[in-house]
Amino acid sequence: MKVLYFHQHFVTPRGTGGIRSYAMARRLVEAGHSVTMVCGSFTGGHTGLEMPFQQGMRRGMVEGIDVIELDLAYSNSDGFIKRTGTFLKFALRSIGFALREQYDVIFATTTPLTAGIPGIFARWLRGKPFVFEVRDLWPELPRAMGVIRNPVVLWAMGVLEWASYRSAHRLIGLSPGIVEGIAHRGVSKDSITMVPNGCDLAIFDSPAEPWRPQGVLPSDLMAVFAGTHGMANGLDAVLDTAAELKRRGRTDIKIVLIGQGKLKSALEARAQREQLDNVVFHAAVNKGKLAGLMASTDVGLQVLANVPAFYFGTSPNKFFDYIAAGLPVVNNYPGWLAEMIATQACGFAVPPDNPAAFADALERAADDRTALKAMGQRARALAERDFDRALLADLWLHTLERVAPTTAQKPPLASHESKGAE
Repeated sequence: MKVLYFHQHFVTPRGTGGIRSYAMARRLVEAGHSVTMVCGSFTGGHTGLEMPFQQGMRRGMVEGIDVIELDLAYSNSDGFIKRTGTFLKFALRSIGFALREQYDVIFATTTPLTAGIPGIFARWLRGKPFVFEVRDLWPELPRAMGVIRNPVVLWAMGVLEWASYRSAHRLIGLSPGIVEGIAHRGVSKDSITMVPNGCDLAIFDSPAEPWRPQGVLPSDLMAVFAGTHGMANGLDAVLDTAAELKRRGRTDIKIVLIGQGKLKSALEARAQREQLDNVVFHAAVNKGKLAGLMASTDVGLQVLANVPAFYFGTSPNKFFDYIAAGLPVVNNYPGWLAEMIATQACGFAVPPDNPAAFADALERAADDRTALKAMGQRARALAERDFDRALLADLWLHTLERVAPTTAQKPPLASHESKGAE
């Protein structure tokens, strides 16, 4: 089976950001299939290609993956208009590959929603099987956040969402709310598979040098947020908690914010203005460096803005990194992750917009390290049992194989299912 895979923000473990697409593409290769990955460039990303761009693109093999990287720079710090322009350029150039390349199945993953455009063209102009993966519900999320208010833009996004869903032979949702959102648009649930983000257990099991950023003592409780510093992340809630901890005199609790994003400079300015010396900012790091940081971390912070659409409609990479590293998690919004944390007793689920409750959770973590360690052990058990990336990749692969032409299918090589049966 030959798969043409579109993900604008593809990254290998050497870059910063989620590596879901890298892991899924590698699973295709391991199973004896071939995959061509079409992607763009973004700040902190690493596609594995080093040669110069020629005529706006470069192409080469990366660990068995045929990577086509378009010279379309993207950054989370870009403004709305610039980001929209980059998304549209990527989608338009992707149509050409969808119409020219030789493949059996076309696969596209959001964000952005425009990722579905080449799949629509491939389905209706070439009759190719199309699988569409939905990581966020658009335009529901930007509408709920108030990021996009123009009714014409929201209408156009709604049309594109409808066309993408109706063009796909199968859809993959990353959370219960995403699956429900797709079904709400009239798609049969029989055509939707839930494959959440997973835990890269091997990365966090590999030997890594533990480290802490400057300003964090070995005796401090270190609570880490590792992710984008943008509107959706609601990191002002973390600074509110830091201010509360400072009022309580808890100098032994440090909050570390790892990453980049549009609001990072504003957050740094606020922390400096309010003299929040219990908050440490650090640049984004790759997976190997992150594993070393996690080995020295006490608590992972799963933080989002208090937007109801987020409660069941997201599947954040950082949560799965935390539990893969055996870290208890503090989560500050309701939803499926909060319910899981409470049920599995692997962290603290605190109400949104409540810095006192957030601070209480961190104080409990700092004051009872024995209980905290037990929470971390349960978090790791959850990762191994329900969210092992290797097992989820098999489910994802099976979804693609179901729509492939019979002549293109090839029995997988020694796989994770055979290991589980031993």
